[in-house]
Amino acid sequence: MEDIRAWTSLPGMFFDQAERLGEKPFLVARRQGEWRARSWRATAEQVLALAAGLSALGVGPGDRVALIAENRPEWAIADLAIMTVGAITVPAYTTNTVADHAHILANSGARLAIVSSTALAMRVLAAAAEVPARPDVILIDSPFAEAPPGITRHLWDEVLGRGRAEGDFAALRAGVRALTRRHTACIIHTSGTGGVPKGVMQSHGSILHNCAGAARLVHDLNRGIDQDEVFLSFLPLSHAYEHTAGLYLPIAIGASIHCADSIEQLAANMLEVRPTIMTAVPRLYETMRSRILKGLAKSGQAKRSLFSAALRLGGRRLDQRGRLGPLDAIADRVLDRLVRRKVHERFGGRLKAFVSGGAPLSPEVGRFFLSLGVRILQGYGQTEAAPVISVNRPGQERPDTVGPALDDVELRIADDGEILVRGELVMQGYWQDPVSTATAIDAEGWLHTGDIGVIEADGCLRITDRKKDIIVNSGGDNVSPQRIETLLTLQPGIAQAMVHGDRRPHLVALIVPEPDRVAHALGSRPGGVVIEHPSLKAEIAMAVEQVNARLAPVERIRRFAVLAEPFSVENGLLTPTMKIRRHLIRESHAEILDGMYEDRATARAARSRVDAM
Repeated sequence: MEDIRAWTSLPGMFFDQAERLGEKPFLVARRQGEWRARSWRATAEQVLALAAGLSALGVGPGDRVALIAENRPEWAIADLAIMTVGAITVPAYTTNTVADHAHILANSGARLAIVSSTALAMRVLAAAAEVPARPDVILIDSPFAEAPPGITRHLWDEVLGRGRAEGDFAALRAGVRALTRRHTACIIHTSGTGGVPKGVMQSHGSILHNCAGAARLVHDLNRGIDQDEVFLSFLPLSHAYEHTAGLYLPIAIGASIHCADSIEQLAANMLEVRPTIMTAVPRLYETMRSRILKGLAKSGQAKRSLFSAALRLGGRRLDQRGRLGPLDAIADRVLDRLVRRKVHERFGGRLKAFVSGGAPLSPEVGRFFLSLGVRILQGYGQTEAAPVISVNRPGQERPDTVGPALDDVELRIADDGEILVRGELVMQGYWQDPVSTATAIDAEGWLHTGDIGVIEADGCLRITDRKKDIIVNSGGDNVSPQRIETLLTLQPGIAQAMVHGDRRPHLVALIVPEPDRVAHALGSRPGGVVIEHPSLKAEIAMAVEQVNARLAPVERIRRFAVLAEPFSVENGLLTPTMKIRRHLIRESHAEILDGMYEDRATARAARSRVDAM
């Protein structure tokens, strides 16, 4: 295993690995119906050519370059090229609205944006036209997208060609050698408690630090034997989790990266690619578990009985740290062949581990897969920590915890229960926001995570609550409920709103209508908790749709309930300063909130069928 601690920059690590690995496949994507690989050497040549092209366009050390594209080889090439010239990558989600892009471009002061498809280019070009310092735009594969006045448009192939013709590659490599672990590598925007995205400055050292800790896990998975790993990348590379664990960790260990066709094609891609390691968020595991149980419900009694036995014995083995009695051990080995091997084949047959992060994984879901022999290593982190802080170790999985801290990471629990983190992984601060930076990182260098937890006797961290109000859905997306609630209450007819969705696949809302709308619809205040009056619900639905039209997909409200009683100081659901008490509202309206996610009677019946097998 390479000593990742010896590298001083991300492009320096990449070029060293490219020199060592040469013609071995590195970046793989489907083109014209076939998986086609770029070797390490070919990728390095493209990185240098693009870096030279960026330099010819005036991009230099410290400049910010926005990157908006789907997961594809060009994303990695652009990211590495930006850093090769000493500039700073500013990734942005492909799902961002024009307003989101405009904020990121303006906040970062990006002098250039690299964009892939025509649809994305239209939004980014519109955003670029709104910011004071209009950036140039490089279009990867949208040559017909017209740029607004004042914005210079470049084509990807032309920039590469210019770089090949004019580039001083020796000077570029010398510049890479001059980079240190303290230089800023990227600015990744994440939502703050006020809803305004803040730019997290991650250094080369913070990401390398993460890679070193994660590489230790891979080493343990392989029991100390270096092996060629195959990653299947489908989470957005603009997400800090995938940026580190899905791009730079594979570079650090010399793995190949396959870019998934789409989330819809992921199951088929796993069978084709046969990955050995995958990073994913809880939503994927929840979906897979649901599909497995639905398929099981259609099976015969014998198959259901075997599956139930595999779950039961696997859970017992998990609880007893691998120790089973003689008869159970024999039965368990038989179930490995009859049940678990078939489950394993659904993921390609070579998978050593899923790494779960980006949001909390339900212990029930984690236990389900571990009992079936599918290893899920749940971790914990945040963008401000590059982003991995802790993760379960192979062979020591505890689905109720997020494992011990990575190597060389200090963890401490503050007097109020907040989890504090210190080490090279901690961000340099929020871009151009010293006040928020001082709030997040104290004078002793401790990052205040905003999460509440305890450190168990074995060193594993267990998250117990959230100190901050940011919603992290089961896909790992950070969403500010306050922003959405403000937009809702600005709509005619809505007096109050609370948005809910932490650890859930989508957002729902509790909505209190204005009293006059209730009186007009019903004549008097209803006696029930939830108002089901058709015309009033239809009016609220129209208001919700008006708000949804202004939001990114992950921020949209999928379902809502109309409440009869408002949140008030008297009923304890408002503070004296008129702020909603989220935890109390969630407790008092738990049944309503849960009911907007599933048919609980059906879910209970399904669980009973499985338990009875």
